[in-house]
Amino acid sequence: MAFPRNDMQIPATLLPAFAESFGGCPRLFRAPGRVNLIGEHTDYTGGLVMPAAIHFSTWVAAGRREDRTIRAVSEGFPGALEFSLDLAPKRQGNWTDYVAGVAATLEAAGHRLRGANLLIHGEVPVGSGLSSSAAIEVATALALLNNSDLFLEPMQLALICQSAENEFVGMRCGIMDQFISCFGRENHALMLDCRSLTYRALRLQSEVSLVICNTMVRHELASTEYNRRREDCEAAALHHRSPSRSHHGHFRTTGLEPAGASTETLPACSQRECPGTSSSGQSGTRRHQSVWPIYG
Repeated sequence: MAFPRNDMQIPATLLPAFAESFGGCPRLFRAPGRVNLIGEHTDYTGGLVMPAAIHFSTWVAAGRREDRTIRAVSEGFPGALEFSLDLAPKRQGNWTDYVAGVAATLEAAGHRLRGANLLIHGEVPVGSGLSSSAAIEVATALALLNNSDLFLEPMQLALICQSAENEFVGMRCGIMDQFISCFGRENHALMLDCRSLTYRALRLQSEVSLVICNTMVRHELASTEYNRRREDCEAAALHHRSPSRSHHGHFRTTGLEPAGASTETLPACSQRECPGTSSSGQSGTRRHQSVWPIYG
């Protein structure tokens, strides 16, 4: 794992690199990665999570163009991105999808962008589970909006970036990663209700340290079972939904009582995701009581 250099050194490195690639003097933007303290696979099920922003960030150096072309290069990865904002970009299956996806999603939402030259510098270790994807999305969105004299509130920004990852990249993530990248505060964690999007900053005590360990296991969400896990959770929640409740697809709307009742009709993978149900389909209410608050 590469540790970031002192913050004051980052602009000094990026400015000459940008001048060499594009010419001119850019503006700099950054967004942090995150760790998650409580709530795994609960953001897309409408539950509670408690992430914290970290000092690893993604930086974007941006310069304005006179046309409607987006050009982007990365200090850490080969290849380059170039496309016209007047045409829909195509997925490439690499880092450029996060940049193109954010630009396309902003345009589709009615935010007309100007062309830009972008240089990406990432400190968030890729594949480490620290949300390098949300960091590049949020930093890119900030750069493109500022370059176009546009502004979005942090809530809108987080939702736009989540939509880019869901719809363009193809990763059906919840809102947590983009949310903490937009709302993270130094020395604070964030308690986020992923259904209502209400949140509360929780100050970390001075004697508390967050230790990030490198397990040497690469985390590649888009090529793993993540999307299938979400489908299993949604199927399980839909199966047990109460007709009087409107938030379909959320575990927290199912309650504990129905969970052990009729899981035999669910596929085994969806049975596994049901709170209050053991893998054999028998009621496991007592076993799950301690973790149920994570779901709200």
